[in-house]
This record gives sequence, structure tokens and C-alpha cells, in this order.
Amino acid sequence: MSSPPFERLPPFEHQDTAPPTSPVVISVPHAGRDYPLSLKTALRVPLAALLPLEDRLVDAVARSARTDQAMIIQRRARAWIDLNRGEDERDAQLDEGARSIPPAQQSAKLRSGLGLVPRRVSGAGDLWARRFTDAEVTARIVDDHRPYHAAIAAALQAAYARFGVAVLLDVHSMPPLGPGGTRIVLGDRFGHAAAPRFVDRAETVCTAHGFSVARNTPYAGGHILERHARPDLGIHAIQLELDRTIYLDRKLHAPGAGFARVVDMVGAMLAGLADEALSTPLAAAAE
Repeated sequence: MSSPPFERLPPFEHQDTAPPTSPVVISVPHAGRDYPLSLKTALRVPLAALLPLEDRLVDAVARSARTDQAMIIQRRARAWIDLNRGEDERDAQLDEGARSIPPAQQSAKLRSGLGLVPRRVSGAGDLWARRFTDAEVTARIVDDHRPYHAAIAAALQAAYARFGVAVLLDVHSMPPLGPGGTRIVLGDRFGHAAAPRFVDRAETVCTAHGFSVARNTPYAGGHILERHARPDLGIHAIQLELDRTIYLDRKLHAPGAGFARVVDMVGAMLAGLADEALSTPLAAAAE
């Protein structure tokens, strides 16, 4: 029997154990490479123009680094719907169901055309040959956005119930920040998404592997951290941004010579975050 078409698979991949064996949860929201037919037929640019929106193959890094953590990886392309935007970040220039929001009240991402459904991308301009109906965008929210966030929330709650603490590592990749620039950015929404000791531990791992690190600049963390982090309640979240040149080839298309080194670093970060979480008195009591 032939396998079902990829578009009929669930919009995201979910790996976990019951009960959870780690307090750490992995999220990979922007590496999807499933481009539905209805997306392709609505384009005014070649499909290749959407590739800069992908966190190219960072899902392969996460899969290779994962051991026993719960992991949620989006299959649908970011161009279909951006899971790191809120449901209200709908672009009125593209989406017939979006409410009109004065530019001063819009997020910077929405103003730049990178809302819930991206409207444009650097180097390609406007992406779509037509506007999307309210029903089309609402279906993407119901079928893709809400289930993904529900899966993250459930995994974090299960980890918290088991260990008394939970840590989300939201994995992304970024374009190079310049020659000799920062290779890794750790975002914690300027201290609002995670206790400092978790970010300290993650940074220590990065520097031990020879990578330069910045915090919150230029990426502080988006909707996923804002929605799921509750450090005051023991649920922490960090956004990890990896320079694509450190794990991809020169064309930024396939795994490169640095792939194994980055996998080793992310694996050590996952282990370090778990160790940090389980060293807390609350986690010890939950055990």
C-alpha cells in the first residue's frame, strides 16, 4: 500500500514519552517544507522565493540532538502560517478577515509584512497574486496554529506535573549577522520568559563549543515564548537562533561541515537545561 500524500499528514510531528522523561520540551516552528497546492497556486513569485522564510533544516539539527525530550516540529511551511505570531496579527493588506489596526498599534513584524500569514519577504517583495478570505485564514488557524500551541502547552504541562518545572527550547535559525558576527542568539524576552540561570547555562554551553553568543539582540523571542513562558510558575522558555552558516553548506541548502558540531552543542544545551531544571528544590520534591 502506498503511503498517504504528505499534505494529508498531521501539520506537525510530535515525539514524546508518557510519562515524560525530561523536563525539557523542544519546539521547531519554522522549518516546515510542506507547501500545500493551494499555497502554490496563489503565489505571484516562484516557490523558491519563499525559501528565506524557512529555518532551513534546523529541524534536522533538533532531531539529531534530541534524546528523550518531547519535541514538536511543524511540517507546514512558514509561508502557510507563522506559528510564532499571535492569532490577532492578521495583515489587512492580505487577509480579508483581518481587522484594521492603526500602524502605530501594529507589531513591527506585522508592519513589515511578516504577520500571521507572511505577505512579503526580503528580496522578493509581495508574495501573493490575490488576497485570502477570512475562511481561508481561519481554517489555517484552526487546523495548524491552535493544534501546534495546544501540543506545546500539553507537553509543558506534562513535564511540569512530572518534575515540578518545565523548560521550552524554541529552535530557530537566522541569516548571518555579518562577517565575524554573533553565531547564536538566545532570547528570553529580556528576562520575562526564563529565569536567568537557564539562559546562563545555555550560554555557557555555546561558548564552551566555541560559538559567539548574544542575548535578545536582534531576536528576543516571539509569540511562542510570550504565550507559553510562565517563569513565576516554573515554566521557562528560551528562543535559540542558530546562524545558518554554522550548520549548512555554502549554498545554505544542505547540511555542511559544521552540522555535527552544532548538533553536539544543541545536545549539550538540552542536557544542561535539564540538569539545571532538576537541580531545583521544587523539582527534587516532585521526583
